[in-house]
Amino acid sequence: MSKKPRNANVDYAVYLVVRALVCFVQMLPIRMALGYGHALAWLAYHVDKRHREVARENLRHAFPERCADPVVCDRLVRGSYRHFLTVLIEIACIPRRIHLHNWRTWIDVYQYEKVVVPILSDRPVLVITAHFGNWEVAGYVTGVVGLQTYAIARVLDNPYLHQYMMKFRERTGQTILSKTGDFEKIVAVLEAGGAIATLGDQDAGPKGLFVNFFNRPASTHKAVALLGLQYDAVMVVAGIPRIGSPMKHRWEIVDSIDPRDYAGKRGTAVKAITERFTKAIEEMVSRYPEQYFWMHRRWKSEPPAPKNRNQPAAIEESPIPPENLP
Repeated sequence: MSKKPRNANVDYAVYLVVRALVCFVQMLPIRMALGYGHALAWLAYHVDKRHREVARENLRHAFPERCADPVVCDRLVRGSYRHFLTVLIEIACIPRRIHLHNWRTWIDVYQYEKVVVPILSDRPVLVITAHFGNWEVAGYVTGVVGLQTYAIARVLDNPYLHQYMMKFRERTGQTILSKTGDFEKIVAVLEAGGAIATLGDQDAGPKGLFVNFFNRPASTHKAVALLGLQYDAVMVVAGIPRIGSPMKHRWEIVDSIDPRDYAGKRGTAVKAITERFTKAIEEMVSRYPEQYFWMHRRWKSEPPAPKNRNQPAAIEESPIPPENLP
């Protein structure tokens, strides 16, 4: 079914409202701006029933013991809303506050060498992150310190907002590649030994690779592991949780996966690598559960019924179709 044509006037009006709100937030002291974010989070929690219930259901599956207490579960749901609105406020404030000479004031570096050393080597690097912490800060600061990186992202439906976000994301030197139209560029970056960041926690639909995420099968894009194997790319699982206020974050490297360790394991390497980076993401989220975007339907797709329980199918390690990118 073709998408309904967008109304350019409505899109532009939304863009103008967003720009006005960003200007307003940037004029405020940072703590006051974050206070407005908390107020918006309170409002969103009470108005947005659909996503509130999605978050509650996801948390019950992820932390059944903790969320057996409705009060504790509700506190996590509210915390997730507060975190997400804080992320939006921080994105508006970043360009005015973080630059080359003060970035360490805002970012606490932990095991940063695990990503810097591979990026400076001749081998390509895949930085795998998630809807966790403030993933936009990670890309922005990586550019600030002078590291040339690329990131895979989808095109926003509103073209005016898309261009605005592109300017923000590429402000410090990061290059954004579309998951739907830049497959050849992605391959070229990896062949040249470059570094590409991608999300590893997006639902891949019924044809995705199902691996456990918080003890529940989650459809996951196998393209991440395939890219690592085909282009001999070191896969670094990273996150940037908020550890203080205002806007204090920590760059954390949770795992570093070398595809060479899986040589000779054709047919099982893709699943093993996918399980490993998914487990690393789970580890990050477990430490800061309120900083995960629980409102998105991570377990949207259900795994197909196995044809033969005694013979699990091997994962095909053929070239990656562009539509399989996360």
